[in-house]
Amino acid sequence: MTYTAVGGTDRGASTGLSAVLLNRIGRYPRRTLFQELEKTGFDYIISMEGPRDHYDVEELSGRFPQVRFILLKENITYGEQINIAANELPSPLFFILWNDLRILHSGGASRMAERLALGQDDPQKSSAYKRICTVPLIQNSRFETLPTLIAPALFRDSVKTLAFLPIAEGKPSLFPFDWVGVYDRERFISLGGFDSTIKQAYWQLMDFGFRAHLWGEEILSTQLIRVSYDGEVPAGDNTLDESYRRFFLKNVAPVFRGDSAYLPFSRFFSYCLYSKKNIWTLRKEFLRVRRWVKENSFRFKYDVRAITELWDDFSEETLPGEIPSINDF
Repeated sequence: MTYTAVGGTDRGASTGLSAVLLNRIGRYPRRTLFQELEKTGFDYIISMEGPRDHYDVEELSGRFPQVRFILLKENITYGEQINIAANELPSPLFFILWNDLRILHSGGASRMAERLALGQDDPQKSSAYKRICTVPLIQNSRFETLPTLIAPALFRDSVKTLAFLPIAEGKPSLFPFDWVGVYDRERFISLGGFDSTIKQAYWQLMDFGFRAHLWGEEILSTQLIRVSYDGEVPAGDNTLDESYRRFFLKNVAPVFRGDSAYLPFSRFFSYCLYSKKNIWTLRKEFLRVRRWVKENSFRFKYDVRAITELWDDFSEETLPGEIPSINDF
């Protein structure tokens, strides 16, 4: 993926925490937004700019030398944008935000970093940061807390997701809702980031979340950082498509035995049932994922059934939402 980086020459602080701004379609007060982020005290700020007319970037980069603008040459998924940002940043932690999100309560970047057990004067302490992502409390434009913690569960041999309210500190989530969270850069890169071959946002997040947990990482919530949407909460789309099929092969289909995982060839026949691709293309894709599973076999610590059993203490107020059955393929 080709892109151009503009500005971002100045470091605003030394907290170990930077901000990455994803941009949704719509008109938002960019100058005010960058001023707020600078005031929060992030080390660096990255703004991901889509392939459109960047008429104001030169002026903004002069006004905000702490902000680095990543000018994309083509449309890519938000997960791919986050991958680019992670490789551009030197800080141990980065906070994924949107241009329609506002930080309501945090105490500033320095305080956020301290709360996340990152020493302000000792970046090496990032190795003691045990979670790959921390998700904040998220509210809508009416300041109502949203059920943004996602849990997987097995019901009659089907994998489903449940969304529940973050009612206590340190509750687990399958993935960061709407990508929003504080990521550990080293762990994120080691995991492989978001899968660029999965184009549908929901399944890209599902793949990241399942892979993180299958490989023994943690995604936990915090009550100490709070953000809110300016407008409507974005709707999800979990349509079954090729993105789901790749998610299935990488995360649901592998079998864990002893101390490693493998993708049995018997999964290939059910994988072919509902695809319109020819058999040779499907075989090539299946073997590619099978090699990937083999290369990473010893990184697996669990299988999908064991992961769902980790979430056995849900809040009574849950909002269920299905994903397809394990046996659907």
